Amino acid sequence: MYKFWSLLQTRGISPSLITAAERADLNAQDEFLRVAEIVALNQLKVLNSFRDTGISELHLKDGTGYGYGDLGREGLESVYSLAFGAEAALVRVQIVSGTHAIALALTAFLNRDDLLLSVTGRPYDTLARIIGLSGNAERSLRGAGVEYGEVDLTPSGQPDYEKIGEAAGSHPRMVLIQRSRGYHWHPSLSVEEICRLVSLIKKISPYTVCLIDNCYGEFVEEIEPTAAGADLIAGSLIKNAGGGLAPSGGYLAGRADLVTVVADRLIAPGLGQQIGTNLGLGRLLYQGLFLAPHTVGEALKAAIFAAHFLTLLGMETSPRPGEARADIVQAVRMTTKEALISFCRGIQAASPVDSFVLPEPGFLPGYHDQVIMAAGTFIQGASIELSADAPLRQPYTVYLQGGLSYAHAMLGLLGAAQELINKGYLKG
Repeated sequence: MYKFWSLLQTRGISPSLITAAERADLNAQDEFLRVAEIVALNQLKVLNSFRDTGISELHLKDGTGYGYGDLGREGLESVYSLAFGAEAALVRVQIVSGTHAIALALTAFLNRDDLLLSVTGRPYDTLARIIGLSGNAERSLRGAGVEYGEVDLTPSGQPDYEKIGEAAGSHPRMVLIQRSRGYHWHPSLSVEEICRLVSLIKKISPYTVCLIDNCYGEFVEEIEPTAAGADLIAGSLIKNAGGGLAPSGGYLAGRADLVTVVADRLIAPGLGQQIGTNLGLGRLLYQGLFLAPHTVGEALKAAIFAAHFLTLLGMETSPRPGEARADIVQAVRMTTKEALISFCRGIQAASPVDSFVLPEPGFLPGYHDQVIMAAGTFIQGASIELSADAPLRQPYTVYLQGGLSYAHAMLGLLGAAQELINKGYLKG
């Protein structure tokens, strides 16, 4: 990569940053080998799901109108269910986000006096509003009479099994487990950890539905939570599962009876799995899923490089270099609000779309604090593409994710670090 590194100097990147980037790339090679193995295993799994379903050219053409007998829709959901080790799946462009997918599951099963229990602490900001922990409580689960309980993670960021066992004794209708870190410093949950949690809950309360917020976690490990005993998982197609090609959509996968209930919530009772079309986007959804293991691998390499590179620059990172990963998110601590904003602007400037835009903090739907987002992406909000965002609250932490290509992620991080140097927040 000598020519690559030497060309960076002509783009205004400090020699000290180039030296740190070369060293970070070299230090990350052992972790990259593990990523390559996971990519290969997941690619085989996804390929087999296509072959076992018998996908043909006909499946790549969506139906119209009601979508009765839509081969494209039916085939896509079969492929997803096989790839995720689930009995069934619901994959629709009408599900506009991961939050929407999770909200569908919550509202499909929870009624007045039912108990929802979060066992991974306070849920992500947008889910907090749906539950009724912030915002307009009248238009929330709690406003509709659903009870809510929460078990905080331990100080080290691990599930508190003793307290979770006690809370499960209340026999909640549904347990919510967040796989990714969200806007938190604690580590994301591995599939092994999720399996252990589900086993504990089921032993105490067998009829509790265990719902996993799977956003940012798909294809990061060798299997998905549904293949390890989870009842239901939910996620977004403009994150990992869409492979960078899906222009919109979300999914749920898991037990067939549960998926049927959620499908009916999305469409209408008795119709959810029988009608609906993906509006001519089916080909992209199929191809996106096929590419997802590779694309996630690139995003994982980007996160690993970020940890090594930014640690060499004296920043605090989570995960740290060499630590296990269960999602594609890399958290980085900033010293000040101004440094955080500068970092995000550096990422934006290295984007293929809207590179000239200066991100500004602002209030976004579903968030309690102002948020700054750097995302010069081909698909709006697609966090499988290189992006960085952060709530403007202390301690100032930026959350970096995505990267359709590792090379672009390196360029983005070098640009962000150079912006910190230019603004005096980092020594050159």
